[in-house]
Amino acid sequence: MQLDNIEKSWKKALGPVLEAPYMKDLEKFLKSEIKKKKIIYPKAEEVFSAFDKTPFNKVRVVIIGQDPYHGADQAHGMAFSVKKGVKTPPSLRNIYKELESDIGLSTPEHGFLEPWAKQGVLLINSVLTVEEGKAGSHQKKGWEEFTDSVIKVLNEKKENLVFILWGAPAQKKANALDEKKHFILKSPHPSPLAAYRGFFGSKPFSQTNKHLKSIGSKPIDWSL
Repeated sequence: MQLDNIEKSWKKALGPVLEAPYMKDLEKFLKSEIKKKKIIYPKAEEVFSAFDKTPFNKVRVVIIGQDPYHGADQAHGMAFSVKKGVKTPPSLRNIYKELESDIGLSTPEHGFLEPWAKQGVLLINSVLTVEEGKAGSHQKKGWEEFTDSVIKVLNEKKENLVFILWGAPAQKKANALDEKKHFILKSPHPSPLAAYRGFFGSKPFSQTNKHLKSIGSKPIDWSL
């Protein structure tokens, strides 16, 4: 598992971040877990899929989740997304409910969000790997520092991004954001435990497109 194996525009933007001591420690931790025959999601070659599908120069919207899905065949490197043929997880079903309520799009038959990523929606979790069946098992191993650095670089080097922050861990990332430069949307997480506390009715999709239009940028086609 090589943690500097990231898309070239991101490698350039992140610079020394990829060589930071915490990244070296994280790489050692992951290699030791693999050596112990533990099953890690997503697959090594998919850990940075979000960055591959949404290069640095293409980012317009950032959706931040928490952990990857920890069930078989679910996580593939993009927050909330699952590949076609995999059952849509509960949090994503709630995202789809809000999508329908907000802008009238009917619920997709799959959970594959790559079409969003290809339009400039960076779909990242705070933590990018997890052990099978153990939610949160790779927290506090270095991923949080890495994704903090990603958010910091986006904040500093770009303007007028939309940040969609669902849940407390994602909202902590807002500490690194300049609200005068970027449009920030916060709400509870779409998980079944939290969605009724304010995620439903938060209208993130229409608000995002309204902002993009206001700065002369093409709105996101949220249909799948």
